[in-house]
Amino acid sequence: MNKDIMESFDKLKTYCEAEGFKGWDPYDGLNSKLFKALKLDKIKFLRLAWIQIFKRSPINFRKWALVPKEYNPKGLGLFLTGYANLYKKEGKEEYLEKIHFLAKQLIALQSRGFSGACWGYNFDWQSRAFFLPKETPTVVATSFIASALMDAYDITNEQQYLDVALSSANFIVNDLNRTSKEEGFIFSYSPFDNTCVYNASLLGSKLLARIYSYNKDETLLALARDSVLACVRAQRDDGAWIYGEMGIQDWVDSFHTGYNLECISDYQKYSGDTTFQQHIDKGLDYYLKHFFLKNGTPKYYDNKTYPIDIHAPAQLVATLSRLDVLEEHKEIVNKVLKWTIMHMQDKEKGYFYYQLKQGISSKIPYMRWAQAWMFYAFTFLGEENTNDS
Repeated sequence: MNKDIMESFDKLKTYCEAEGFKGWDPYDGLNSKLFKALKLDKIKFLRLAWIQIFKRSPINFRKWALVPKEYNPKGLGLFLTGYANLYKKEGKEEYLEKIHFLAKQLIALQSRGFSGACWGYNFDWQSRAFFLPKETPTVVATSFIASALMDAYDITNEQQYLDVALSSANFIVNDLNRTSKEEGFIFSYSPFDNTCVYNASLLGSKLLARIYSYNKDETLLALARDSVLACVRAQRDDGAWIYGEMGIQDWVDSFHTGYNLECISDYQKYSGDTTFQQHIDKGLDYYLKHFFLKNGTPKYYDNKTYPIDIHAPAQLVATLSRLDVLEEHKEIVNKVLKWTIMHMQDKEKGYFYYQLKQGISSKIPYMRWAQAWMFYAFTFLGEENTNDS
């Protein structure tokens, strides 16, 4: 990495390790002991309003509301893949120790009572579409975490890491709901809903395809392909995807577009099926043209810039790396990372801000949403793609 990026990463790494990888989350408002003591958590409207207050406010009410810093399983999964990436490059013993620590924490944090290994979040989550109690497993969290455990296995040969990761296929196949389409189907977000969210279904496809690369179960590969097929049929002619099929999910945003692209690419990588390359090419063209300004500013939506969310620049690096095009797009990567470091990293403590807004911005140091994602992103970089262009 070049000097500025290396210094930024070192500050971030020091912060995350000092915090023990525990922290707050934009959506953890319902972990408030005060909210529960007042028995406000029984009413949907109040749950949704309470979460949105905590998520949108630039003031961090969490200490006052008695919201503890905790492990977020998906955040730990991002850190685990990050340390695996670092170990593959440098082979340091300290990275190996972190790999074992994080993998064991994740195995202990599994959601129980389902067909296979699976994970959710460490808080109750009320969205406009549905309510998910704490630890309700989702395809999104499970995909990132099971993949991270496979990364850990590839380095350590610790059989338990692989066994747990492979068992997550049973969760995807047996516990998630499916919505049939003219071609293929969409996996649900969790076992308790029937939503059609494209990036979530594709993360299920990606995970099944990677598990297939270990156990050669053709059934998993067929299911993965059916989900990819349904999702690419939903891609617009210009290469974009809306978020999902509910009327309130008709936006097009940066990082979920990135998810879609890398998931389809990884499906092809693990399956050998290159049927969908044209969809990747068209989607990547839309992604690069609509979500990043010439000066490196990362946009949230395709039709407006604000809020500027830290997840967007992080996902850019991950997406281009997964698509094996990071080197050819190093100019935009450098611009986006330099802009992000300049405008969204705390100069003293090294953590990254959540969102910048046209009004008052949120600079709360969320561990999963901001720190884990930027840590994860930095670890995909190498000397060859972070030199000044």
